[in-house]
Amino acid sequence: MAFPNKKNSSFLPKKNMIVGRNPVMEGLNNQVNIDKILLSRQASGDVIDEIREAAKKLNIPVQYVPIEKLNGLTNINHQGVLAFKSSVIYKDLQQVIDWTVSKGETPMFLMLDGVTDVRNIGAIARSVLCCGGQAIIIPDKGVGALNEDAIKSSAGALEQIEICRVDSLAKAVDTLHLNGIKVFTSEMDAPNMLFDLPLSEPFCVIMGNEEKGVQSFLTKQADDKFSIPMKTKFDSFNVSVAAGIILYEGMKQRLC
Repeated sequence: MAFPNKKNSSFLPKKNMIVGRNPVMEGLNNQVNIDKILLSRQASGDVIDEIREAAKKLNIPVQYVPIEKLNGLTNINHQGVLAFKSSVIYKDLQQVIDWTVSKGETPMFLMLDGVTDVRNIGAIARSVLCCGGQAIIIPDKGVGALNEDAIKSSAGALEQIEICRVDSLAKAVDTLHLNGIKVFTSEMDAPNMLFDLPLSEPFCVIMGNEEKGVQSFLTKQADDKFSIPMKTKFDSFNVSVAAGIILYEGMKQRLC
C-alpha cells in the first residue's frame, strides 16, 4: 500500500480532519462530532471493523474510496482512514420533536432531499431561524457538507437551529406522521397554492434538488402538494428563495 510523501507539507491535514486508524477510533469513542469517514477500499483489520461498527451505531456515513483519494488529502500516514469533523451537532429527530413540543412551540421543519450547494443550505438555515422554524432534516448521504462554508453562508444560523441527520428520509417522514406533523412538497402544477396550506399547524416541507425535485417515493408519502404562485412563467425559484417564501408564509399564518 502506497502512502504520500511526508516531505510534502502542502497536504497537511486541515483542522477539521482526523487522520489514522487509532485517532479516528478514539474520536468515535469520545463522541467527537464527525460528518463522515473515508475508508480506503483496501483497508482491513480489527480496527477497521470497529470503526465501521461504531460509525453505524452513531449514524455516521462511511465512504469507500480509492487510496489515491486519501493520498490527495493528507501527506500523513493515514493507514487508509480519514474522518471529517462536523461543524454542527446532529440531533435525533424524535428528541427534537419532543423538545420542540415541550417548549410549547408548533413544529416548523424543513427536510432537504438532494440539496448539495452549501450556500443554499446556509441561506435556508438562515430563513428557518428568522421565521421561527426549529429544525432541518437531512439524509446521511447526498447532501452538501455542513462545513465552515455552510456556517458562514448561514451567518451562524446552522449553529442555532437543530440539525437532524437520518439514515432514511422515508423513515423520517413516518416519524413526522406518527407525531402529528403534516408533510408537504412543492410541485409546479399542483392545484393548491402555498397560502392554502394550514401552516399554523405542525408541518414539515420537503425541499428537493433544483434539477430533479423531490424523489417520487417522498412525494407519495406527503400529505399534500402545493405550488408557489409566480407572476411570470419563468422556470422556478431558487431552492433557498423558495424555502424562504414558504417559511415566511408559515410565520405569517402563525402571527395572524
